[in-house]
Amino acid sequence: CLHRDSYNQYLHYRRNYRNMQGYYPVLCAENKGEIMHKFLRSIGFSALQNDREAEFYLDRAIHEKYRTAFISDSSGRAIEEYRLPVASSMGITVVGHRDPGAAFVRDYYFPYMQSYEAMHTEEAGVERHTERETYAGVIEDFTSGITLIFYLCNSLEARELKCMGIRLKPKQAFLTAMAVEGKILLPIEKKTEDEESFQQKKREQKRLFDAAKAGDEDAIETLTETDMNLMAEVNRRIEEEDLYSLVESSFMPTGIECDQYAILGEIVSLRMKSNVYTHENVLDLKLRCNDAIFRVCMNEKDLLGVPAIGRRFKGTVWMQGEMEFLEEGKE
Repeated sequence: CLHRDSYNQYLHYRRNYRNMQGYYPVLCAENKGEIMHKFLRSIGFSALQNDREAEFYLDRAIHEKYRTAFISDSSGRAIEEYRLPVASSMGITVVGHRDPGAAFVRDYYFPYMQSYEAMHTEEAGVERHTERETYAGVIEDFTSGITLIFYLCNSLEARELKCMGIRLKPKQAFLTAMAVEGKILLPIEKKTEDEESFQQKKREQKRLFDAAKAGDEDAIETLTETDMNLMAEVNRRIEEEDLYSLVESSFMPTGIECDQYAILGEIVSLRMKSNVYTHENVLDLKLRCNDAIFRVCMNEKDLLGVPAIGRRFKGTVWMQGEMEFLEEGKE
């Protein structure tokens, strides 16, 4: 459990750190053209050690049939995006520029995973990264009661709309995550509870969160008291029970990267996919975590334990996703 004030201070620190240092999207070390993207192994490239070994796949992506986005800036330079599929709904995105009459120059790349399950949001936005013109998605009304920051995979779309001077309002987000390590935990015994009563508790909790954000002192005191009671109960029970028998699911920021989280969630469904180039098995897990549902992919060899529906996944993930935008004032 983390007190709300402490969490807000932590979130403020993480945002300031990103703005001061520049944004380095989950690379293993500083990018000198030698270190590959850390999460390439999540989609089945565990044997690759550096960018030079990944060149074959990055060059293969830069083909007309794989181009998914194209915009032009004020100088006439073309910004192009290519996506190389390696399995169903996942692959490598390559973004670069092309001057008139010149060859394509790669600027950056990242592994992606697509989701078709939308999460509607009323309090969301995008923030530009410091190092380059890519964006982070920010969801203020995330179901876990925290501000969710994730890497925006359709940054080129956001960039184009911003260049057109259009003020955007995100309508919904399609969230996914990648992991390079994780473990499977057994499920816990759940109390039988009336569904209507459970939904009423969720609505009341959301009402209190909204009221607290608006400055309602009574709501803040109620939430604080609830946290203190919960902490007291955990401290009492932890002496005789295992921590993961008490905590059913969790979703908390971890480290200094703004879009990485330590999660514990129930497996709702799972699929085994195969990378068409390396033939490594990739797990596609659909998780329920603090009432949020999203998909996590990871290399099968990096998972400790046997996944099954109803069991729980515990690990550190890199959150990413796409946003669907509405023009401000339009439906």
